[in-house]
Amino acid sequence: MRRSLYLYLFIIAVLLNLFTYMYFTKMAPTGSSPNAEASTADCKKWQDSVTVLYNKWVDGAYFDLEGNQHAQEYFDNQTTPNALTHDQIPPLVIGKLLDYNDAREGNKYTGYEPMDGQKFIINKAKVLNHRWIIADFSNGSIWGETLIKYFINDDKSVDFEMVESVIYPKEIVQTQ
Repeated sequence: MRRSLYLYLFIIAVLLNLFTYMYFTKMAPTGSSPNAEASTADCKKWQDSVTVLYNKWVDGAYFDLEGNQHAQEYFDNQTTPNALTHDQIPPLVIGKLLDYNDAREGNKYTGYEPMDGQKFIINKAKVLNHRWIIADFSNGSIWGETLIKYFINDDKSVDFEMVESVIYPKEIVQTQ
């Protein structure tokens, strides 16, 4: 009786091993498995998407102080005492520009007087290189963009000069 019990246990163990082996060989990606082809196609699709997004990011960073090697060298090669590095420039310059938003007439570097009883303020700005800033502004119902020159003085004060400014017509803004 003991012998037949061991025989049954041996047969059950062999069958379990056989079924387990077959189950895991079907799940493992191989060249002939349909699941492998699907997962390879998915991986390729995701890699292509990541590549497209990375290329867009690189293109966008081209016009940015962080991606512009020449503009970085302009700041990093300065010999004046207490000169700022390129990492310190954007927070300083944008902070000084946004301080003008508190003026009663709005930020003067938008290039527009208050309209509809509301002043224009700069919402967002980006330092493009060692000389220019692009900024987005609005008064709550009208939006626009402006290009501004900036100059950093030895005492770390910043002078601004508006180059060009544009407002989008209300009809275009409301339909978006």
